[in-house]
Amino acid sequence: MKQETVKRVKNYVVLVLVTAVAIAGSYKYVSQYVKVSSNVNGRELPIYSVDTKEKKVALTFDAAWGNEDTQKILDILKKHDVHVTFFMTGGWVDKYPDDVKSIYEAGHDLGSHSESHKNMSQLSDGEKKQELMSVHKKVKELTGTDMHLFRAPYGDYDDAVILAAKEYGYYTIQWNVDSLDWKDYGVKSILSTVLDNQELGNGSVILCHNGAKYTADALDQLIEGLKKKGYEIVPVSQLIYKDGYHMDVNGRQIKD
Repeated sequence: MKQETVKRVKNYVVLVLVTAVAIAGSYKYVSQYVKVSSNVNGRELPIYSVDTKEKKVALTFDAAWGNEDTQKILDILKKHDVHVTFFMTGGWVDKYPDDVKSIYEAGHDLGSHSESHKNMSQLSDGEKKQELMSVHKKVKELTGTDMHLFRAPYGDYDDAVILAAKEYGYYTIQWNVDSLDWKDYGVKSILSTVLDNQELGNGSVILCHNGAKYTADALDQLIEGLKKKGYEIVPVSQLIYKDGYHMDVNGRQIKD
């Protein structure tokens, strides 16, 4: 009777140990999965900023309509030896292919801003794919490079938009500092809105537009102001983590 009891206890202990190992393994797997996901509290988030100890920020330009100042912007960036990220629509690529090549040849990031600047969250899955892959193919044909950065038009996204972008190899990039250059308030407004912004800090992503009225005129002083604050300006591709990260509720990318 005692031997039978001892046998049962041993079997029970073995069962407990096996179960514990299985649970631990499952937890490890799930933890690793979550850490490379952009899902926070059940919601998919784009990258608004990056958690880093380095004093680096990314300067970005959305290119959807105008083009009068693109060369001036490129000249100023070259003068300061600064590289940035341009998010371009397919329509803009069609109209200004030479500028797309110039941006690429100058060493700047090329990013997608969709094919036709529609509210992506309102589109079907098939339409989302078309908006992403149409401009992707155009830029690939022009430059030979595959884009991996996507910014949703109007900053409009939902879970389906981010997951679709991820499916086609894209990191969805938002911003945490908006220059408000599109409001055409003037050079001083752009400078103060960015340089005095409470959100400006290590890992910030700054939103500008290549076709806004005063952006090119403000750019020289904006770059100097950021450098004076100790920031190195880098393209988004050099700021974000490509893997081994998780997100917080504010869309801040954090290295594991």
